[in-house]
Amino acid sequence: MARVEVDVVIKTEILDPQGKAILGALGRAGHSGVTEVRQGKHFELVVDDDISDADLEGIAEHFLANPVIETWTVRRVPESGL
Repeated sequence: MARVEVDVVIKTEILDPQGKAILGALGRAGHSGVTEVRQGKHFELVVDDDISDADLEGIAEHFLANPVIETWTVRRVPESGL
């Protein structure tokens, strides 16, 4: 078995109201060094060792993300990270 992490974020050209709200709150709290916030989702999957990278990409594209407005990254976690 292997662990896979998938991060999904809204594309930069798409308005991110939650990210804007967080950015505003950070500024009001005195954290003026933060200039942009993009919100997203994080998924952790445990998969069989023989699942292909193409299959993982397909899972992310068709089930975890909306490819019209979101981008994603898929990464296998090294065995020592389990």
